[in-house]
Amino acid sequence: MPEELDRDLLSIQEARNLVKQAQVAQEAFVHFNQYQVDVVCASMAEAAYEQAERLGRMAVEETHLGVAEHKTIKNQFASRDLWMSIKDVRTEGVIRRDEANKIIEIAWPFGVIAGLVPMTNPTSTVIFKSLIAVKARNAIVFAPHPGAPKCSAETARVLAEAAEAAGAPKGLISCMTYVSMEGTQELLKQKAVRLIIATGGEAMVEYAHSVGKPALGVGPGNVPVYVDRSADVEKAARDIVNSVNFDYAVICAHEGAVIADTPIADQLAKAMERNGAYFLSDEQADKLGKDMFRPNGLMQSEFVGRSPQVLAEQAGFKVPDDARILVARLKEVGPKVPLSREKLTPVVAFYVEDGWHAGCERCIEVLQFGGKGHTMGLHCTEEDIIMQFGLQKPAFRIIVNGSTTMGAIGATTNLAPSLTLATGGMGGGISSDNITVHHLMNVKRVAYEVRPFNPPVVYDRKPATVPAAPASAPADKQSPSDIENLVRKVIREELSHKG
Repeated sequence: MPEELDRDLLSIQEARNLVKQAQVAQEAFVHFNQYQVDVVCASMAEAAYEQAERLGRMAVEETHLGVAEHKTIKNQFASRDLWMSIKDVRTEGVIRRDEANKIIEIAWPFGVIAGLVPMTNPTSTVIFKSLIAVKARNAIVFAPHPGAPKCSAETARVLAEAAEAAGAPKGLISCMTYVSMEGTQELLKQKAVRLIIATGGEAMVEYAHSVGKPALGVGPGNVPVYVDRSADVEKAARDIVNSVNFDYAVICAHEGAVIADTPIADQLAKAMERNGAYFLSDEQADKLGKDMFRPNGLMQSEFVGRSPQVLAEQAGFKVPDDARILVARLKEVGPKVPLSREKLTPVVAFYVEDGWHAGCERCIEVLQFGGKGHTMGLHCTEEDIIMQFGLQKPAFRIIVNGSTTMGAIGATTNLAPSLTLATGGMGGGISSDNITVHHLMNVKRVAYEVRPFNPPVVYDRKPATVPAAPASAPADKQSPSDIENLVRKVIREELSHKG
């Protein structure tokens, strides 16, 4: 890029150009039948799956976040696993006939979608959003995070090339390469953009919601997991450590706080240690918390998605080479305790509470502080307790007896496979679902009359006349002189009768 050209202006112009191309491509793609759409999507999914390892390495090399092998798994999940979950969904023409109620439902796309890409999961996010957008017959334009422009653009290129090879029009999938805040804002404001899928930092998600058009966004995680005295403690410990360690906790559904029931708390801690958890001293936890977070509560970027060893080194102490996650024993939740916040890195808070009622309250406290509407976990075999957690907790995904990271995204549960986990009204969103293809299309309804409309016939007639009030007095009372004359008349008649 010539130095005399302003990057912000280039970014703005690129956003406009890509949206125009996407609009033209989508207007052609909307006429594809279901078979043609599915051929395009299958080609995209297969190409992304084949390139999963290379794109995962690219993401780590560019962002320095997470683990390449784990990003490969996420790319595979976002391509083949996701495609298998949506491949049979009808998104063209008549998608349902309700003969009993005489309603026909017809799929209809949004049009051009803008996709925001986070630095934490850039390649898997582009794969995931591209597949659900195109399956619903939309075009999509990506705005990558400034820390991940190359791997995001390369992923979009792989998908676009595969789509075009299968017959899709050029421009259906694209990604900005001149990245700036001004360019991203221009993308979101474009008239042809009909929907925004916002995955990223809290500020960007809030901005997406403020643009004035439909937006599907996510909120912060800070996931609490309660381990009850009835739990399989060994499995719970293994699930927690594996989950928090996965890709160094850059998936926001990872366990952020463990709440251990008092009778099994020591057993759980020892089991976690056997699986690679390193419990920090109070001094180490205090130092790490102060270094990881700014005074305003935002996390320092150099601590996001780093190994336990790097985290400790940056905070001025050392941990064993085999440490997989760091654990801080805490007693409070709130601004004065930084490690009780959401932590997109392999650090988890550890609380001890006596009984599920107290554990329930602590979970609510954690969610209210930074994860309303997102996710929580529960290791328990008492169905009554499980149901109480389901009824009472301010979270829309409650994962029972498993990893919250993999359970929430639908990898180890039957939730819809997704990398955009909406937080509903309590989290500032419009949906509480795992976002998937159904959220990226509208539905027309052709409805036949089933109950005749036969209102009573009303004929024209003159309105009833109302006598006018006397000009000399109000209609509702007589003047004093009229009353006096009436009294005199009555007296005369009475005297005449007596005479």
